[in-house]
Amino acid sequence: MTELEHPQPAFRRVALIGIGLIGSSLARAIARRGLAGEVAIATRRQATLDKARALQLGTSYSLDPAEAVAGADLVVIGTPLGAYAEIAERIGPLLEPGAIVSDVGSVKQAVIRDVAPHLAEGVHFVPGHPIAGTEQSGPEAGFAELFENRWCILTPPPGCNPAAVEKIASLWRSVGSSVQIMEASHHDKVLAITSHLPHIIAYTIVGTAADLEASDRAEVIKFSASGFRDFTRIAASDPIMWRDIFLNNREQVLEMLQRFSEDLTAIQRAIRWGEGEELETRFRRTREIRRGVVDAHQAGSFDPREPEGPDGETDGETAGETSGETSGEAGLKEET
Repeated sequence: MTELEHPQPAFRRVALIGIGLIGSSLARAIARRGLAGEVAIATRRQATLDKARALQLGTSYSLDPAEAVAGADLVVIGTPLGAYAEIAERIGPLLEPGAIVSDVGSVKQAVIRDVAPHLAEGVHFVPGHPIAGTEQSGPEAGFAELFENRWCILTPPPGCNPAAVEKIASLWRSVGSSVQIMEASHHDKVLAITSHLPHIIAYTIVGTAADLEASDRAEVIKFSASGFRDFTRIAASDPIMWRDIFLNNREQVLEMLQRFSEDLTAIQRAIRWGEGEELETRFRRTREIRRGVVDAHQAGSFDPREPEGPDGETDGETAGETSGETSGEAGLKEET
């Protein structure tokens, strides 16, 4: 449905707390489709607020989240996870009955822990996580098509108002996403393997390269193949955001790290003892996962504006774009 066909805004006033890639893309998508009468933007830094204003991403701009949420029937938090509790405590008493609070963070149990206690009865809390993004950051990096043909996971806590859940699901469907309802604990387990562990691996591999002698490091950069380029793209993700993700999904991340370490030890042993059959078996099994990703239309870049290449994969992937949730999380770098 185009903005001309939309009969009336789904929301009277949407407050976006944090306006990085995800927040600015959502602001653009809301404006394109006429989903809100007003879009209020709040950021922590004046420079970020000035960028958002110059890009005309909203209808009002403030350094005070309390000012942004005044009269809002939807609030979306898009800051690093470490700021959630303070923001919720600041805005909670000011929200009107019937208002909905949501977010775009990558860890859901911690979000529920930090936000829910500060919300009054009658305010509905529907945590969300759009699985989309690019390696770019900041309000200028956003684009309205970011969420098209991507998943958004909602993790409403027990007792959440069904009508509020459906309203948030409808919002994400309106901007092009498919919606999956999931328990917060299951979300955190799934994302630990599909997103959080890959980022730890990328940070580690690129860190290993950074510790090489200067001459070796220069050649690593000069002769980077697509695999290493992908790791550098992931490792360019916002360090504050990822610090918060790892610490707030600690148990699940540590469990997946342990499993990975055991598998890595098995591969190391197979290489040491020349067990080619064991290596081939493992590599064939992992190819099946890749085929599944392609079949699920989750391969390639998370930028739908890029043209498709051979086999339906985007040119961005062959040029070093990461695929799947890994790319999406790299793009969650939020400027606040």
